[in-house]
Amino acid sequence: MKRTKDSRGVFVSLLLLAMVGAQGGCDADSAGPAGDAKSIELLNVSYDPTRELWRQINEKFEPNYRESTGIDVRIRQSHGGSSSQASSVIDGLEADVVTLALWTDTDAIRKAGLIAEGWEDRLPNRSLPYTSTIVFVVRKGNPKQINDWPDLVRNDVEIVTPNPKTSGNGKLSFLAAWGAIVTRGGSEQEAEAFVTQLFRHAPVLDTGARAATITFAQKGIGDVHLTWENEAYLEVQEAKGALELVYPPVSIRAEPPVTVVDQNVDRKGSRAAAQAYLEFLYTDVAQNIIAENRYRPSNPEVLARHADKFPQLTLFEIGQIAQNWADANERFFAEGAVFDRIYQPTGK
Repeated sequence: MKRTKDSRGVFVSLLLLAMVGAQGGCDADSAGPAGDAKSIELLNVSYDPTRELWRQINEKFEPNYRESTGIDVRIRQSHGGSSSQASSVIDGLEADVVTLALWTDTDAIRKAGLIAEGWEDRLPNRSLPYTSTIVFVVRKGNPKQINDWPDLVRNDVEIVTPNPKTSGNGKLSFLAAWGAIVTRGGSEQEAEAFVTQLFRHAPVLDTGARAATITFAQKGIGDVHLTWENEAYLEVQEAKGALELVYPPVSIRAEPPVTVVDQNVDRKGSRAAAQAYLEFLYTDVAQNIIAENRYRPSNPEVLARHADKFPQLTLFEIGQIAQNWADANERFFAEGAVFDRIYQPTGK
């Protein structure tokens, strides 16, 4: 697709952000002192488009912790596709906390023996300081008139979304599309036919959410981008009128959990700081930062104060399309499961 003059330069800042803190990497400007009793360093391993959120949270938490404990804490960040990030932690990336996109990615670390049983119940709201959803970003004026999920599979529409094998955004886009059929009266056979068509309209599957943003906004590929609600707002804001956000009538309730990585914090002696960091997410200060960044805060009072930022749409639960997150992962994304069955890369 030919790039327009107006799109040149859009998302240079996001491109630079994607280069910093990529999978398994850390933001250089967030490193701090470590190794003495008055300082500690934590590594937050997160999913792809949360860089801006965690920088703002860290800016508030670090002085707060120093004031309350006398200990200088610095937070490093690592970002990438959620499933890839989980694999990196399992393979030895020394995360103190993980703030990944999906329960299944976090629980994979638990299965590897790095996180204790029952981790979901250690923090309020099942360890969910916020929720989110999947929405559409389209070109200025919405020239293809893409307003609902069925519009995605018209012959003239190209879709940008990340790979469900590596990205939480990718998995959630798949599940949102599937659920948009079955929660509105369609059969599972119709849902499978729909997602098969949808991925035939995806010319490229990037490994993570931010890479897909760059593909759509910077490279000018595709007519619609399926992405996180928070990423969509940032994408549209940075595009300065070249892109628009569309809320479909129905989408999935995304649930990105947070937890400490028990084996790592106990070995490093960082449990107290890591626990305080995650508990800070439920304070009014952090909940307001979460809402300002277009994540849906778990505190209903904070959410109500920011209601104008979150248009109403029907959000279905994972239990409406699978038994739970573990069942959804096994059924749709495991080796040989539905996604492997329906998706053939271009040229195969």
